[in-house]
Amino acid sequence: MDIETKMDPLAASFAAMEQAPQEDAVAPDGEAAEEEQEQSPAEKVAEHIAAVKRWMDAHTVAAARPALEGTKSMPRGQSDFTAHYLRRGLETGLERKSFDGTSGAAGGYAIPQEIDAVIDRTLNDISPIRSIANVVKVGSAGYRKLVTTGGTPSGWVAETAARPETDTPDFAEIAPPMGELYANPAASQAMLDDAAFDVEAWLASEIAAEFAQAEGAAFVNGSGVDRPRGFLQATSTDEADDVRAFGSLQYIATGTDGGFDASDPEYALVDLVQSLRSPYRQGAHFVMNSATLSAIRKFKTADGAFLWQPGLMAGQPDTLLGYPIVEADDMPDIGSGTDAIAFGNFKAGYLIAERAETAILRDPFSNKPFVHFYATKRVGGQVSNSEAIKLLRFAVS
Repeated sequence: MDIETKMDPLAASFAAMEQAPQEDAVAPDGEAAEEEQEQSPAEKVAEHIAAVKRWMDAHTVAAARPALEGTKSMPRGQSDFTAHYLRRGLETGLERKSFDGTSGAAGGYAIPQEIDAVIDRTLNDISPIRSIANVVKVGSAGYRKLVTTGGTPSGWVAETAARPETDTPDFAEIAPPMGELYANPAASQAMLDDAAFDVEAWLASEIAAEFAQAEGAAFVNGSGVDRPRGFLQATSTDEADDVRAFGSLQYIATGTDGGFDASDPEYALVDLVQSLRSPYRQGAHFVMNSATLSAIRKFKTADGAFLWQPGLMAGQPDTLLGYPIVEADDMPDIGSGTDAIAFGNFKAGYLIAERAETAILRDPFSNKPFVHFYATKRVGGQVSNSEAIKLLRFAVS
């Protein structure tokens, strides 16, 4: 009885290629010795295939061996950046980046996109101005943008009438001041050696928390020297949009020095809202600190209804006069001559420019036994449209 043996297709192909072809013709006596010393192309292929099989068999056996006791292993799915550089400090195969955006000097390594994305998402959640502003990713040290200051002039004509020349719009350049934002969290080497410790989540949360605190202050009141220029540092005036210089913000005075009007405090808020042009009111936000919000939450209308309304669903912001409220602790308190409340469409009015990637440098030497992770990112910002943001000033005029 014949028994048919089925061979794995891959193994069968290897076996077929290993069989060297037999020559039917007999070579002459004078050429026999030379032909024996030379290999045919098919024989060379068969030899290479045999070598590959030996390599695969050896690695298969090695992978099947049980791990020795005490051997450290990395969790499955962990990136090479985390397993090699963050935990062990191994630099082979990593992409080197420059800390200095104006030169090519080496200074760190680019964080993988997965970790960078977690940092960005966390920043958007905890950085108040970033969550409502216009954020632009740049690939160079600076960012420049041309904007028109008066719109493009146009006109009406009849179908067959001549088209007279219109005025040329004026342009202004926006170049937000940039600085190097840095964070320097530390972890012990024992924590990094622990495979159960989620290095990526810890590092992303630490960097995002420190970045959010530093940039939150800069976006509101930054000087513009080696850091963003905050919107409260822009020139402010009580002039209307059509006569105010480009880049200057308009403020609305409460009529009372250091506070609201005693009899009708809500009127100042209504004037602030209506001073913003209707196209910008769509998507506008109130920005103030918690102390100012505490005072405003007590305001009531004539029939006893509160001006402040809580969010009706989870995740929905509280509103004031129908507009969302953003709490920014870096806004000033209510005081004499302070601009304690801002209202506007920050997506149109404030520009944040930042480098697309975060660089990181592992430092196990400065503070032994801790390992520091020095992370840097170039960030800039300034007012891009002064018509889109209004300020409430607690002053007589």
